[in-house]
Amino acid sequence: MEVEKIIKRQVFDIPCPRIIVTEHRVAVKECPKCKVHIQGSFPESVKAPVQYGARIKAVAAYLHHQHFIPEDRLSEVLLDLFGCRITPGTIANITKALTKIIEPVITEIVTEVKASPVKHLDETGFRIGGQTSWLHVVSSETLSWYRVASRRKDIEVLADIKGVVVHDHWNPYYQLLDVNHALCNAHHLRELKALEEIEQESWAKSMKKVLLLACNYKHRYPKGIPQNIVARLSQLYEQILKRGQDYHEFQIPLTRKGNRGRVKRRVGHNLLLRFQNYKRDVLRFLTEPDVPFTNNQAERDLRMMKCKQKISGGFRSFDFAVSFANIRSFLSTASKRGLNLLEVIADALQGNLSVFFSSNPTS
Repeated sequence: MEVEKIIKRQVFDIPCPRIIVTEHRVAVKECPKCKVHIQGSFPESVKAPVQYGARIKAVAAYLHHQHFIPEDRLSEVLLDLFGCRITPGTIANITKALTKIIEPVITEIVTEVKASPVKHLDETGFRIGGQTSWLHVVSSETLSWYRVASRRKDIEVLADIKGVVVHDHWNPYYQLLDVNHALCNAHHLRELKALEEIEQESWAKSMKKVLLLACNYKHRYPKGIPQNIVARLSQLYEQILKRGQDYHEFQIPLTRKGNRGRVKRRVGHNLLLRFQNYKRDVLRFLTEPDVPFTNNQAERDLRMMKCKQKISGGFRSFDFAVSFANIRSFLSTASKRGLNLLEVIADALQGNLSVFFSSNPTS
């Protein structure tokens, strides 16, 4: 009987994980004449009678810093997976060792992201020792730099930054010199939607439509929007600003508490003035192909840090928060460059950073 066809079924699985112990031995000999003992050499990485290898330490660091498994739980996870209980103290020591090893990489990341043509800025609060501190991010498509600051306005370290900075109109960023600014229009769309639905300001609905139309053109012409379309969008933008100004001129002024200070403006009026005073920054994405419509890059890069905060609540010390931020800079940048994070960590723990630097693309 002939076979008519072959039916295949495949099962993908992994072998049972287990710890492999490699024993290194060196001989000790005694010189028959001078009686001096001569001993062989262990590999440079083998420095103790019993120690953990780079691979298991890389797994611990990967699960702790990439997937935010707390040290106590991680100790249990490693016992269940590999039959090897690494104490929380040892996991903390792995973090310290990895932080020291990757210092040259962090220095290189900082230099590159500051010099990149377009970078995204954002910040978020988190807890250190029960006190509110701040985590800042400067990022691009291929780079992530996280830094910890005790004050939100601690931006002196960004004084030498160049290029275009994309942000959500946090005013201190305008203190940076030698940069051009681009504002996040996702934030603008949310504010315009609130004005349309709550305050019933018709100009806000029109501005929202123009920004969405401009965003569509941005996707349609990734190499540059035709000049005639840019001019038309700019004209519509100005017309809507005029409508908004006319609307607020006929509104009854808000009352002022006391005799000092300026008269308070409505939320819509403040947004209108931002669109008017920062028109070039709002619409920079129209004229510069590399500038995006939103600041989503920085917000995505901060999202996992908020996940860490929800899991752990905060950090015990400022130094450990800095270590965590540096390792996250290392891992996030490696991920953006398409590197295998487990392999990168294992190589780094063995002092090999060449793969990371050789993968350096143009930012």
